[in-house]
Amino acid sequence: MAELIYINGRLLPRPRARVSALDHGFLYGHGAFETLRSYRGRFFRLESHLDRLFYSLERVGIALALSREDLAAALHRTLEANGLKEARVRLTVSAGQGEAAPEPLPSSPTVVITAQPFTPHPPQAYQRGFSAVFSPFPVLSRSALSGVKSTNYIPFLLARRWARQAGAQEALLLNERGFLVEASNANLFLVVGEGLVTSEEGSGPLLGITRGVVLELARGRGITCRERAVHPEEMAEATEAFLTSSLLEVMPLTRVEGRPVGSGEAGELSLRLLASYRERVETETSP
Repeated sequence: MAELIYINGRLLPRPRARVSALDHGFLYGHGAFETLRSYRGRFFRLESHLDRLFYSLERVGIALALSREDLAAALHRTLEANGLKEARVRLTVSAGQGEAAPEPLPSSPTVVITAQPFTPHPPQAYQRGFSAVFSPFPVLSRSALSGVKSTNYIPFLLARRWARQAGAQEALLLNERGFLVEASNANLFLVVGEGLVTSEEGSGPLLGITRGVVLELARGRGITCRERAVHPEEMAEATEAFLTSSLLEVMPLTRVEGRPVGSGEAGELSLRLLASYRERVETETSP
C-alpha cells in the first residue's frame, strides 16, 4: 500500500504530499515536532508528547488552532490509513506559508504527520550496546531553543554525522559551559555508585518522554536519581551508561571514544530498566 501523509487535514500519497516553498519551516526552521512510537496500534504516552509539543509551539511563537483532541485524532487517522500497528510516527508543525522575508510571521501553521513501519533493534544490539564519541558542536543552555523540540536541528545533524564518520552510533553533546548534556538523538544516563545521574533541565537537554518514564520507574524501585550538571570526566567513573528515546527505549552505552564504559558490556541496571520500561509499555498499550 502506498504511504499516505497527512497535511493540513488531507491524506495524500507520498508523491503528492508537498508544502509551500515559502513555508517558514523550510525557509527558517521555524517549527516544532514530536516523534512517537506506536505499539499494537496504540501510542505510548501520547498525552506527554502533546504536552511537550504545545510547550514547544508556545516557546517558538506558533499559535495552533487545532486542539489536542484534533491532533490525537489526526495521528490515529494517519496510522490507520497506512494500515500500521508497529510504527514510527512524526508530527511536525511549522509556522506555515508566508513571505520570503522573515516578517510578517505566517498566521496559518502547517501540520504534517508521517507514519512508517518500525522494526526495533534486535536483542543482540541491546546486549552489545551502542558506542559514542564526543561531539565538537556544543548545545547552548541559554538558547531560546533550549528544551524545545524544534525543527531547527542542525547541531544534532552535525553531531550525528560526526559520530558516523568516527564509526560510532551516537554523539554526546556538551553545552557551552563544558557539561555533558545529552546525545544527538537521545537522553543520557550514567550509573554512578548505586544510583542514576542525568543532566538537569537548566543545562540544556531536551526533557525526553522516555527519560521521564525511566525516572518514574527507577524512583519507584527505590533507586536514587540525581538530575544535575554532569561533567564529561564522570563518564570514566560510571559503571554503566545508557541512552533513552521513544524509538531506542533504553539502549546500553558500552563504549565512548573507543574506551569501555564500566566493564564494556551492557550493565545489569540498564537491562533491568529496559525490561521495566517494556513492561510499562505493555501495560499502557494493551487493548
